[in-house]
Amino acid sequence: MISEAFAQTELAAPVADISFFSLFMHAHIMVQVVMVGLIAASVWCWAIIVDKQLLFTRTKRQMSRFENVFWSGQSLEDLYQTLVSRANTSMASLFVAAMREWKRSHEGKKPAIASLQQRIDRVMDVTISREMERLESRLLVLATVGSAAPFIGLFGTVWGIMTSFQAIAASKNTNLAVVAPGIAEALFATALGLLAAIPAVIAYNKFSAEAARLSSRMEGFADEFSAILSRQIDERTQG
Repeated sequence: MISEAFAQTELAAPVADISFFSLFMHAHIMVQVVMVGLIAASVWCWAIIVDKQLLFTRTKRQMSRFENVFWSGQSLEDLYQTLVSRANTSMASLFVAAMREWKRSHEGKKPAIASLQQRIDRVMDVTISREMERLESRLLVLATVGSAAPFIGLFGTVWGIMTSFQAIAASKNTNLAVVAPGIAEALFATALGLLAAIPAVIAYNKFSAEAARLSSRMEGFADEFSAILSRQIDERTQG
C-alpha cells in the first residue's frame, strides 16, 4: 500500500520543463544577460567565419590566376595597362604598385634610377602590410571570443547556482526535482560559452595559418618581381 501510494505521488508530480527556451526564460536576469551576450557573440563569430572563408578562398583563386598570367610571357607593360584601372588585391596590387613606382621614376627628362630599387621594395612592403591587414581584420574578435566566452559562461553558471542555492535555503526543500532546474539553467550558460568559444578558436587558428601562408606567398612573389626589375635597372644603368 505504501509503495503504491508513493508511486502514485511520483506519477502525479509535475515534470519540470527543461527545454532550452524554458531554461532561458526561468533563469535569473543576470544569467539571461550572459546567455544573450554569448548567443550574440556566437552569431557574430559565425558571420566573421563565413566572410573570412569566402575572402581567403577568393584571394587564393586570384593569386593563382595572376601568377598564371604573369608567368605566361605577357609583357609587363601590357599587364600593367590591363590591371591599372581595376581594384586589385594580393599579388596584382603588388605588381601595380611596383610598376607605378617604376613608371613614375622614368618620367621626365632625368629618370630617378639611383634609389629606384629601394623605393620599389619599400612600396611592395607597404602593399603587403595593407593586404595582410585586410586579410587579418576581425580575427582579433575570434581570438577574444575564444578566450573570454568560457569564462563569461562560467560567470553565468556561478551566478545561477548561487541564486539557486539561495532559493533552496529560502524554501528549505532539498529535493532533487526542485534543485535540478535551477542548476540546469546555470549550466546552460557554460554550454553557450563553449558553443561560442570552440568554433572561434578553431577558426582563428585556421585563418591565422592561412594568412601566414598567403603572406609568405606574396613575399616570395615580391622578391621574384624585385629581382626582375633590378635586372632591368642594371641593364638600363649600364646601357
